[in-house]
Amino acid sequence: MNIDIWSDVACPWCFIGKRRFETALAAFPHKDEVTVTWHSYQLDPTLPEHDDRTEAEYLAASKGMPVGQVRAMFGHVAEQAAGEGLHYDFDSLVVANSMRAHQLIQLAKETDAGTDAGTDAADATGAAGTVNAVEEALFRAHFEDGEDIGSPAVLERVGVAAGLDAAAVRDELDSGSRIPAVEQDVRQAATLGLNSVPTFVLDMALAVPGAQPVEVFGRALEQAWERSHQGLTTVTGDSSDGDSACGPDGCRL
Repeated sequence: MNIDIWSDVACPWCFIGKRRFETALAAFPHKDEVTVTWHSYQLDPTLPEHDDRTEAEYLAASKGMPVGQVRAMFGHVAEQAAGEGLHYDFDSLVVANSMRAHQLIQLAKETDAGTDAGTDAADATGAAGTVNAVEEALFRAHFEDGEDIGSPAVLERVGVAAGLDAAAVRDELDSGSRIPAVEQDVRQAATLGLNSVPTFVLDMALAVPGAQPVEVFGRALEQAWERSHQGLTTVTGDSSDGDSACGPDGCRL
C-alpha cells in the first residue's frame, strides 16, 4: 500500500500529524507492506528567507488577529504537541521561508531512490530512511530548537546530521535545482484538490486531512488495505451472458 503525505516544515500540525500517523502505522499488521512518500507544500511561499518578526507577530499580521489570540492558539497547539512527546517553543521559533528546507527534502528523496536502502527497505515509519530523518530533523530544528530553516549554514548542519552529503547540500542550496520538484509537488496537491496540510493520501483513493487522532489513522489504514485487497467485483447480465467466455478448457458455446 502506498501513502503520500503532503506537508510543510513550517506547519506545526504537520509534525504532530507525523507522530500520530507513525503511531498508527507501527500498530498496523501490514506495516511492512506500506510505502510512504513525502511531498512538499508551502503554506506561505511569499515569506522572505528570514523574517525578523516573532511567530506571533507574523501570524497576527497575516491572519488579521490580535497577538494575544494567536498566543492562546500557540498554547493549544503546544499542548497537543506535548501529548505526542514534542516540545514546541513558539517564543524561540524563527520565521523563515520553507523553500530551502523543501529542497533538502527533495534531495533526500533522490538520495534514497539512488540507494538499495531507499529502494528496497523502509524504516519503522514506512518511509525510506534519509527522507524521514531529514523531515524529522527539520521539524525539530524549527519547532523545538529555534533554528533558522532559511539559513544555509543551519540547513547544511541539519541535513548532514540526518544523513545527507555536505557537498550535495551546498550545491543544492546554491543552485536551487530541486525547486521545480517542490513546485511540482504543490501542483499535484492542487490537482488532487488538496489545500491544507498535513494531508495523508492512501493509495490515491482515500485522503485523511489534518493531524487526526491515532485511531482515525488506524481505521483509514485498515479501510485502504481492505479496499486494495478485496479483489475484483464481477458484474454479469442474464444467465446466457455468463456463458460467452473462453477459458483453459475451451469456450462455452
